[in-house]
Amino acid sequence: MVLWSTNYRQRTTTIRRRTLLLGDESGGYDRQLARLRWFKVNPFFVDKTVDMVALTPVFLSLGVFVSHLSHRDIKGFVIVWCAGGQTDGEDKVSLELTEEIIQSMEVGMAFRDYSGRISSMDFHRASSYLVTASDDESIRLYDVANATCLKTINSKKYGVDLVSFTSHPTTVIYSSKNGWDESLRLLSLHDNKYLRYFRGHHDRVVSLSLCARAEHFISGSLDRTVLLWDQRADKCQGLLRVQGRPATAYDDQGLVFAVAFGGSIRMFDSRNYEKGPFEIFSVGGDVSDANVVKFSNDGRLMLLTTKDGHVYVLDSFRGTLLGTHNVKPVSSNSTLEASFSPEGSFVISGSGDGSVYAWNIRSGKEVASWLSTENEPPVIKWAPGCLMFVTGSSELSFWIPDLSKLAAYVGRK
Repeated sequence: MVLWSTNYRQRTTTIRRRTLLLGDESGGYDRQLARLRWFKVNPFFVDKTVDMVALTPVFLSLGVFVSHLSHRDIKGFVIVWCAGGQTDGEDKVSLELTEEIIQSMEVGMAFRDYSGRISSMDFHRASSYLVTASDDESIRLYDVANATCLKTINSKKYGVDLVSFTSHPTTVIYSSKNGWDESLRLLSLHDNKYLRYFRGHHDRVVSLSLCARAEHFISGSLDRTVLLWDQRADKCQGLLRVQGRPATAYDDQGLVFAVAFGGSIRMFDSRNYEKGPFEIFSVGGDVSDANVVKFSNDGRLMLLTTKDGHVYVLDSFRGTLLGTHNVKPVSSNSTLEASFSPEGSFVISGSGDGSVYAWNIRSGKEVASWLSTENEPPVIKWAPGCLMFVTGSSELSFWIPDLSKLAAYVGRK
């Protein structure tokens, strides 16, 4: 597995200098490396056959020190490439996320034990945890760093549709999917206990966004209301009425939130939302149902997806439409999801035919596409601070760079 820590402001990716540790498929390793820092073996490349000599330019270009390469061609080895916390004396190098890296990405690992489609997922901002919700009425907690499923919790009574982490890595808020109880629930994954119920919606909740800087969150429903909540209180703290299916999102600072519906995005001050939107951005007359609205990590960009298969990218300060990308439309029961890359240079999106696309925001051109045998759009999220994105459909897939393709790229350079 490859992990990066991203500097969003400089739009570069910082990689700590580490030692590449080689071990055989049984998990053993060369005793001469015992004095080096030990990293837990990650199974992402366990079934790869890798020419280490061909890849050496890649590692060196990334500032990764390659130790004990005594054989010209090392086959059947597990690659452990980790970028953990920095220690004294470690150097830093920067790698810009490029189109070539995007194009090299492929599924490194997949969990195929779902009996229903994945409907939602979320990364915790300060840990390596990922949570998913699926139509098999399960909530699953993953440790991405170790590629393991830590826990599965079933919600047979209420069902589960949308799920989001709170600030705590084992506490989530999720929406129901049973058709008769539209409450939101604060759930402790540690001991499988409900900590609070949030009652107020009267139809399916289709949007859920948590504030990164406070204990607040917002939810949008097919009952044409957007409710504002405090995690410490049962009752909603505010109500906004909308004219259509709403999509909601907080910015990274929690100072502003957006509500999209009816072909426009309305911007609200989180502290003075009662005064109404301070800006309204149009998206070119597209009045199809809004699906997802999101801010980039630096807050400068926004994206909006719609039922008709449009992915819009806007300047979040001026509302200027920077790009429009088109994919296959989605059904009324599906959601077209898209995600910014961590530094905000690329957008990845699902499609109504199950495919995944990536675009360069600056040039507007399609960078890569990955076809699928699925016929519904996948849930899609870029992992925070990592060169990895995840898709969820009938299986959970982790997408990472194919090092052999990168080796060819470095060779051309």
